[in-house]
Amino acid sequence: MRILLTGKNGQLGRCFQDAVAGKNHELFAYGSAELDISNALQVALIVGQDQPDIIVNAAAYTAVDKAETDSENAYSVNATGPELLARQAAELDIPFIHVSTDYVFDGAAVKPYLPTDVTNPQGVYGASKLAGELAVSATCDKAIVLRTSWVFSEYGNNFVKTMVRLAKERDELGVVADQYGCPTYAGDLAQAVFQICNQYEQGKKIPAGIYHYCGDTPTSWHGFARAIFSVAKVNGLIKKIPMLKAISTDAYPTPAKRPVYSIMKDETLSSFGIFPSDWFAGLNSILRDYNA
Repeated sequence: MRILLTGKNGQLGRCFQDAVAGKNHELFAYGSAELDISNALQVALIVGQDQPDIIVNAAAYTAVDKAETDSENAYSVNATGPELLARQAAELDIPFIHVSTDYVFDGAAVKPYLPTDVTNPQGVYGASKLAGELAVSATCDKAIVLRTSWVFSEYGNNFVKTMVRLAKERDELGVVADQYGCPTYAGDLAQAVFQICNQYEQGKKIPAGIYHYCGDTPTSWHGFARAIFSVAKVNGLIKKIPMLKAISTDAYPTPAKRPVYSIMKDETLSSFGIFPSDWFAGLNSILRDYNA
């Protein structure tokens, strides 16, 4: 199978390359330096050149706060780009896998969000990602949208790495305790995407539509930090666990409003053998090999 991947330098992109490595597939991976997905001509040329059997879009504008004042670029990468890629997939009549976010919801729910629940993004980032979802779904009838949340990995900058660094520098930390979601190990998300690719190759086509893929156990940022410190201490990354203070969202204002509750659920993928991310196992894995 010939797979075209965008966003190769991001957490998901790098984990997806790891997942494909050594397998009997041809991977054509691009970062923003090689392919500007918002440039229609570039997209058409690259797709025409590579002739993929499936396109995986892991490219995204993820600077949530910066997006509030940089909406043009946010929409360019999160909406225009995915639409152009989906258009090429439609012309080739191939599947298109697009990754989205929990930020398409407003966070006012009291039970886990399902793919069919009403969206209501509260900031530019979420709105641009929702625009991408709508454009992709309207453009390609073989489009699969995977919404995910709280992604972390051994690559790039993320909450896990930030917490380990701060634990080495401080004796006390305040972490937001009234926002709830599902951490997701990017390695698990990459494997889920790869499984979808493999099932298409084997003729087991997952229906087009929106799916949720995230961690198996909800927590707060405070709870996530506590787990990170515990695992980091066991693996010798920190000498002692800092005092962890629970703070409210109001005490930590940000330019973009975060969804207070963004726990997602979707049992549909399990029928295809794709199960939620065991994020605690993923956390153990990356912190065990952290120094290496």
